[in-house]
Amino acid sequence: MKYYRILLTCIVVTISLQTLYSQSGNKSVFVIVHGTWGGGWAFKEVDSLLSENGNIVYRPTLTGQGERVHLSSPEIGLKTHITDIVNTILYEDLHDVILVGHSYGGMVITGVADSIPERIKKLVYVDAVIPENGESISSIFKIKNEGPFRNVNGYLIPTWVAEGQKPPKDVPHPYKTYTDTIILKNPLRIKLPTTYVLTVDKGKEPKNDDFASQAERAKEKGWIVLQLEADHNPQWSSPEEFVKLLKEIVEN
Repeated sequence: MKYYRILLTCIVVTISLQTLYSQSGNKSVFVIVHGTWGGGWAFKEVDSLLSENGNIVYRPTLTGQGERVHLSSPEIGLKTHITDIVNTILYEDLHDVILVGHSYGGMVITGVADSIPERIKKLVYVDAVIPENGESISSIFKIKNEGPFRNVNGYLIPTWVAEGQKPPKDVPHPYKTYTDTIILKNPLRIKLPTTYVLTVDKGKEPKNDDFASQAERAKEKGWIVLQLEADHNPQWSSPEEFVKLLKEIVEN
């Protein structure tokens, strides 16, 4: 009889510990989509900081960018990049995804959410573009062929990208992705909980930020809009604060 009591106690303790572990181990799955010229490499530190707490992080590189630059072509369009992320989610069999889009990545995650909203738990736009149906980045920002937005043989080549630089580095970005219009038709996308993060340089007025118009769009849609003191690339300028904010978004 004593043996059975001990055995029963062990079973109860084991079940309790398993339940406790299950509750504490309920971490998030992040898929982070980088911006123009970049790659998944740009979010390496963010990945490390999020993973410290057991979160699972995917930071796929879009076709023709980063380590996939050997696949680059001026024929690559927005649909290709949307499919890159859709297939990452489907082939990795991810569910309840926290889908984060930075800058141009906002175009991509909007298309992804329209394609597979059932796989997405929350959307997070970080200093990112918010397109409406039938819009392109060029139409939203009225982009002119100058500065970092020069169209050179079908590519956007920023002034800071020079020959001879060693990886990891920014690379030319297919211009077609900026002129392609996005087609949105799934009403389930609109129901997804969404947060917009406007990064603002220290001492700068939010209204003067390059993405202030997109933050206004987010407010009009009734999304949560937050501010982060950082430049346009918080993954480099304020990684710890950026990760802290992402965790808060997930928890709320």
